[in-house]
Amino acid sequence: MSRYRGPRVKIIRRPGALPGLTSKVLKPKSSYIDRSTSNKKVSQYRIRLEEKQKLRFHYGLTERQLLKYVRIARRVKGSTGQVLLQLLEMRLDNTIFRLGMASTIPGARQLVNHRHISINNDIVDIPSYNCEPGDIITVREKQKSQSIITKNINVFQKLKIPSHLTFDPTELRGFVNQTINREWIDLKINELLVVEYYSRQV
Repeated sequence: MSRYRGPRVKIIRRPGALPGLTSKVLKPKSSYIDRSTSNKKVSQYRIRLEEKQKLRFHYGLTERQLLKYVRIARRVKGSTGQVLLQLLEMRLDNTIFRLGMASTIPGARQLVNHRHISINNDIVDIPSYNCEPGDIITVREKQKSQSIITKNINVFQKLKIPSHLTFDPTELRGFVNQTINREWIDLKINELLVVEYYSRQV
């Protein structure tokens, strides 16, 4: 399954806010009734599927990519669900988003693909690059790169930067202080249901 490129507001109608996918928020409609579930018992499979889809759309992953991360998380010692979230949060595109350098994760992915970002003075154009403690994320010295990031920061840096990261807006430089903890992940999701969804595939 390819990465979703359709209307983003359409996606957040059921799961609610997905800040990684879009900064838009739907207005509540008091008269709206979800007819698909109002008179039907929701199956456990559907609950797990919706949590999986929420995770996939938030981080902008394909089905194959998410399955790969679940398999990696299963091999790591510790809670599979928490390890899975840590792997996704430490991706370069998500880290740039969390630093406030882009409004969404797709926007951050575009910055990486267009070679605007350097890590430890080396240009990295792979959005799935795994950031590690001690990494220094900087913007290339090209005027175009710096003007794009500066504009994004002035407009979009509204969310609180999580404690595992620090950002210097004057130098356009971010620092990865440590691996993210579960309590710093602001996405409302039950990661155990995602692991259960893939239990027969890994």
